[in-house]
Amino acid sequence: MDSTTFSLFQIDIVTIFQHLINGLTLGGIYALIALGYTMVYGILKFINFAHGEILMVGTYFSLFLFNTLITGGKTGAVLFILFILALLFGMAISALLGVVIEIIAYKPLRKASRLAPLLSAIGVSIILSNSAAYFFGTRSRKFTYPLDNKPFNFFGLSITPVQLLTIFVCFFLMLGLKYFVDKTRIGRAMRASSENQNVASLMGVNVNKIISITFAIGSALAVTAGVLYALEYKVSPTMGTMTGLKAFIAAVVGGVGNISGAMLGGILLGILETFGTAVLGIPVGYKDTIAFGVLILILLLKPDGILGKNIKEKV
Repeated sequence: MDSTTFSLFQIDIVTIFQHLINGLTLGGIYALIALGYTMVYGILKFINFAHGEILMVGTYFSLFLFNTLITGGKTGAVLFILFILALLFGMAISALLGVVIEIIAYKPLRKASRLAPLLSAIGVSIILSNSAAYFFGTRSRKFTYPLDNKPFNFFGLSITPVQLLTIFVCFFLMLGLKYFVDKTRIGRAMRASSENQNVASLMGVNVNKIISITFAIGSALAVTAGVLYALEYKVSPTMGTMTGLKAFIAAVVGGVGNISGAMLGGILLGILETFGTAVLGIPVGYKDTIAFGVLILILLLKPDGILGKNIKEKV
């Protein structure tokens, strides 16, 4: 059978690869955001539900700096360089914001019951969302493309430069983070802190510093994903809510607390969402149900996630 005539649910092979590219683009974004959830959970054993709103705030700062810098009609390489500068600015703002939130809203509650930091995170999320609506307005905004986004044809596949940029940046940062955690001194300190904070402290690890670094890295990665996401969609005060929730689902699917699991879960969720609308015929307006369906399925079949370990909590 000729490869071009092979079909799955009446979809030809070229279209399948097209959806795979689209799924990898979306999945890379979910994975970057999910890393923030899983890194924080790995050390503090709680979910930072303000993570999506930190993403949103940093994306807004990147957008406004970018719009300010491009006044006068910048084009070409200059436009792309200004976009990178705006992205780095948003990453720095969100990294700082993540550290400040951890110190003010979470650190005093480390010894409290698990419900206390969870409620604090929800409160921070509401404050950030409403503050963004007040200062930035509720109207959705759009990034100017930093490069010519005209799609090109590659063996029948229609791929845009923004898709290539998103896939490259996401996978580069994911692999970079994996190397950082596995091979560097700070990364080893992070892993030690996730195993046992008291023992890590006795070994000379500054646990408070490691926690702050974890929040900073997770927040910066999330903003990178947020800006890349905003290139195709729009920036709004609520952009981090559903995107962050789906990234959290991705972390659970892969195994919350497991960095490789967050990457796998994000990519898998992006591909499933894309194929769910294309193959199963789920309307685009209802595609969010795919993520929640996957969540229910994984909780029923493997509650600890695909790469998660079943570790019973000690009393």
